[in-house]
Amino acid sequence: MSILFTHAYYLSDDLKEQKIMKPYPPLGLLYVSAYLISKGIPNDVFDSTFSSKEEQLAFILEKKPKIISIYTNLMTKIEVVKLIKTLKTKLYGFPKIILGGPDVTYNVENYLKAGADFLVIGEGEETTHELYNSIINTGDFSGVNGIAYLENGALVKTLARTKFKELDELPLPNRDAIPIEKYLETWKKNHGESSMTISTQRGCPYTCKWCSTAVYGQSYRRRPAHLVAQEMKMLKEKYNPDAIWFVDDVFTISHKWLTTFHEEVVKQKAQIRFECITRAERLNDEILQLLKDAGCFRIWIGAESGSQKIIDLMDRRVNVNHVKKIIQKTNALGIETGTFIMLGYPGETEEDISTTIQYLKEANPTHYTITIAYPIKGTSLYKEVEKDITVRPDWETSTDREIDFKRSYSRKYYDYAVKKVVNEVEFYKELKKGKNRNNLKALKLKTKSILASGLMKINK
Repeated sequence: MSILFTHAYYLSDDLKEQKIMKPYPPLGLLYVSAYLISKGIPNDVFDSTFSSKEEQLAFILEKKPKIISIYTNLMTKIEVVKLIKTLKTKLYGFPKIILGGPDVTYNVENYLKAGADFLVIGEGEETTHELYNSIINTGDFSGVNGIAYLENGALVKTLARTKFKELDELPLPNRDAIPIEKYLETWKKNHGESSMTISTQRGCPYTCKWCSTAVYGQSYRRRPAHLVAQEMKMLKEKYNPDAIWFVDDVFTISHKWLTTFHEEVVKQKAQIRFECITRAERLNDEILQLLKDAGCFRIWIGAESGSQKIIDLMDRRVNVNHVKKIIQKTNALGIETGTFIMLGYPGETEEDISTTIQYLKEANPTHYTITIAYPIKGTSLYKEVEKDITVRPDWETSTDREIDFKRSYSRKYYDYAVKKVVNEVEFYKELKKGKNRNNLKALKLKTKSILASGLMKINK
C-alpha cells in the first residue's frame, strides 16, 4: 500500500507506564486511517505500543510505503525525530514523511528541519486525504489547506483548514488495524478489568492558560448521541470491555446532549461502565444522577489548585469552593472522583501550596494526580513566561516538560512540594480510617511529609 500510519510510543521503553500499565490505542491515528479507507484509499497501520523500534522498521521495510504518516506529541517527539532520520535513508527508499498531532503546530520549522516533508496542522482527516492525492498524483501542494512544508528551503504554510463541522460524517476509528486484544489483555492482567476509549467531541471553549488547543481549537463540536451509543454497543458486542474512558476534555459541557446520550444508551442497551473528565460548573445534582444511571463510575473533575488566587491566574474561571463541593457531592452519590493538581505555577507561594493540601483533605477525591507546571509552546502560559525561561534544552533531544522558568522558588523546591502534598494528604486519609487502622503507616507518611518540608526550606 502507498501509505502507512504509525507513531513512536514504545511501552517497553517507558518505565513509568510499565508501573501503571494502562495503555490506550492511538485513537486520532485510527480516525485518519478510517477516513482514508472511506475515500477508497487502503492503508497500513503499525501500532508501535507493544512493539520495538526494530520490529517497526522491519515492517516498514517489508511494506515499502511511498508515504509514512506519523503521529507526534509532546512525549513522543524525541523518538519521532529519531524515526524520521532513520527513514530518510536509502534503505527505506526515502518515503515522504507526513507528521501530525498537537506538537507540530508551534514547532513547524523544527520538525521540517528534522526531516519531515509535510506537517498536517490541525485536524488530520481531510488534510491527509488531500495531501495524499497531491503527493501521488500532482505534486502540487499549494491548494491543500492546513499544511506546512519547505520549498527551495523556504517555509510554506497554506491556508488554515476549516474544522470538521459535522462529526457524524466521520467513520469510526480503524480499530481492526491494530492488536486491540493486547490492550485488553494488558489491562485485565494488571488491573482485573479492561478498558477502551471513545471520543465524542472536538474542541474546548475554555481558556485555561496552560492547556494546548493546537489540534481541535477553542470550539465545541459533538458527535450525535445516538452514534456514540451505537459505538458503545459495537464495542460491547465485539470486544466486551469492562469499562470505557471518554477522552473528551469536558464530557458534560452540554446538558441537552447528555440527556439524549442517557436516553440512547438505555434505548440501545449499550450500557458499559465509564469514566470521563469535566468541569465542576458543568455538574449538578440532576446531571450527576444522569451520569450514574448511564453507567458512570468515575468522574475526573479539574481542580488544578486549592488556591483561588492561582485558579484566577490560570484563567480557570471557576470557584475553588464550588469544585470542592461538587467533588464531595459526587463521592456521596457513590461515584468515584479524580482531580488534577498543578504545582509551581507562576506566582504560587508556600501559602498557596498549604491551601491546596487543605483543599485536597476536605474535598477528599478518590484519586488525584500532581504535576509541576511547564509551559507548552503556543499556550498563554508559554507566552507569559517566555521572557523568564531559564532552561531551554536542545529541541530534538528534550520535551517541553524540561523547560524551566523563574518561579517563586527553585525547581527542586517543587519536586519536594509534590512529596509534601502527597504524604500529607495520605496521612490525613489514613487517620480518617479510624483507630483500628495501622498507625505505623500513618507515622511513616507523616515522617516523609516532615522530611519533604525540611527539604523544601533548604531548596527555596
